[in-house]
Amino acid sequence: MLDAKITPLIKPLLRPLILALNKCGITPNQVTVAGFFVGLLAVPMIIGGLWYGALLFIALNRIFDGIDGELARFQNTSTSSGGFLDISLDFLFYASIPLAFGIASPLEWGTPALVLLATFIGTGSSFLAFAIAAEKFNIDRPQFKNKSFYYMQGLTEGTETILVFVAFCVWPTYFPIIAYVFAAACLITVITRIVGGYTTLKAVEQNG
Repeated sequence: MLDAKITPLIKPLLRPLILALNKCGITPNQVTVAGFFVGLLAVPMIIGGLWYGALLFIALNRIFDGIDGELARFQNTSTSSGGFLDISLDFLFYASIPLAFGIASPLEWGTPALVLLATFIGTGSSFLAFAIAAEKFNIDRPQFKNKSFYYMQGLTEGTETILVFVAFCVWPTYFPIIAYVFAAACLITVITRIVGGYTTLKAVEQNG
């Protein structure tokens, strides 16, 4: 929901980093992979109860994620393979955070972590399934024309997910409550995406 508003604000801030990385010959895919592994460092931090260390690596992951796409566009090297790599590693990173909380305290946090992961599967699968169909029918993507695939909006997107991860690290004792509330929001996203996606594709098929 917030991605379309946040993205234009962040782009100018990344420009100096883009120029520096391009000068060093760094590729977008290298940034994507490096950002993923940096983000995974949040997992042992969460398990060990080092909340602000986890927060640091989550923030760094998001910075890397903002850089790779902008670097690809700056270098004119945007590809479907790069977009696939980016979104795949993003979803794996997203899943790793609730997983880490579940491992850290299975009795207290295990169930809300599982519930949240289940809704993450729903949001991710509905997102990617529609993107495949949208590519097949060449459906326009007005909000994110620069993306390498159709970016289907929803109540819970990347920005909201990261804000929730920040909340997890700042108020870890409230993890169950925050996780259940966000899982409910993700469920709404899943339902609206399935209904909206089905309706859109049905209309395209009938008109085509």
